[in-house]
Amino acid sequence: MSDHRRHPTLREVPDLGDFEPIEAKPANRSTSPMDSLPMDFDPVALRRGRLDRVRAMMREEDLAAVVLFDPYNQRYATGSRNMFGYFLRNSSRYLYIPQEGDVILFEYPGSAHVSTWLETIQEARGSKLVFASVNGRDRIMAKPFAAEIAELLRRDGGGNRRVAMDRCAFGLALALQDEGLEVEDCMQMLLHVRRLKTPEEVACLTLSLSAAEAAVWSVEESLAPGVSENELFAELYHKVLLGGGEFIETRLLSSGAKTNPWFNEAGDRRLRPGELLALDTDTVGVNGYYADISRTFFSGPGKPTGYQRSLYRMAWEQVHHNASILRPGMSFREIAEKAWPIPERFFDLRYPSIIHGVGMHGEKPIVAHACDLDRFTGEGMLEPGMVVSVESYIGEPGGPEGVKLEDQFLVTETGVQRMSHYPFDERLLERAL
Repeated sequence: MSDHRRHPTLREVPDLGDFEPIEAKPANRSTSPMDSLPMDFDPVALRRGRLDRVRAMMREEDLAAVVLFDPYNQRYATGSRNMFGYFLRNSSRYLYIPQEGDVILFEYPGSAHVSTWLETIQEARGSKLVFASVNGRDRIMAKPFAAEIAELLRRDGGGNRRVAMDRCAFGLALALQDEGLEVEDCMQMLLHVRRLKTPEEVACLTLSLSAAEAAVWSVEESLAPGVSENELFAELYHKVLLGGGEFIETRLLSSGAKTNPWFNEAGDRRLRPGELLALDTDTVGVNGYYADISRTFFSGPGKPTGYQRSLYRMAWEQVHHNASILRPGMSFREIAEKAWPIPERFFDLRYPSIIHGVGMHGEKPIVAHACDLDRFTGEGMLEPGMVVSVESYIGEPGGPEGVKLEDQFLVTETGVQRMSHYPFDERLLERAL
């Protein structure tokens, strides 16, 4: 292996997930003199802080209760996770969270023990909706579902009949209305709450990113002419799992001509000598927190072409310029207006966003380019406690290759702090002659 790269610090990341029933202890976010990773954090404080924020939102919105079907929101509010991928597509597991009172988990048969040890959940019942869609019983089961929620609201709501759900079948919302409840959509409310991270969440994000960077290093070490994209993606996924991660949302790993345009997925194609390999981690990682960086590598042997170096340096400049302008209090429009100007020949294949939020997945905020701002971005501003990824894709229509780079940052009281530490390829950063 050539020595053109700096080795990132690799360390074994402990499994500090929400689901390990350990005794609560004071949070310890100190670091060793040689390590920027948090040594520990308090999982009980993590869960308590998130649930407190959800209930604060409910008081502000005057909601008697929320019923959560989305697995990400369930995990955010309580730390509870069960067969995550299954319930991403099958909305039959739900959580009832009153503004005041007991949190009740409506669980898949035989699996309540996975979550009932959590201090955030006071009761578990069987879901009324298990297998309803599969067996064509959606309409039949909507009424008993709604009757049970309405009974709980009569007990806990103090006369308030307003209930909100993050996602559900249309018939469930109608059934709740038939019970005399006022039904709201709380998905945007919850995403708004989740935009600001607690100190414990920042610790989780840091640990997750460290493990993902170790997986990226393993891919870079495996680069060689003849290796397939699928082999490299398998290496990435393998190391993500070994590092305590959970799954990768996309298959964005491509080589050579498939790097232009972006968004081609990993396949059977094999690298040829001197090509570029680009990837985006898009990883739901350690403790369920997202790790989202992108890197492009030169596969070798030999030296990159002037064109490859030119693409890479532009992408590098775009990421670094756009990160350098970020300040708390900046409006999304101001960010878009001050962003790095993309040369005209590369503009049509621009990445859709300048920055986007990071939490348990890609979250708020999202800031598009100035020309796309009114179409993709609402009003808002950058706030301390947000975590964002800064994106770049540089490629021209019909070009032979493209470059994807992305770094992750914490917004502080005075600016931004870079969270990702994976090095850039110094051979590709050399000025094109």
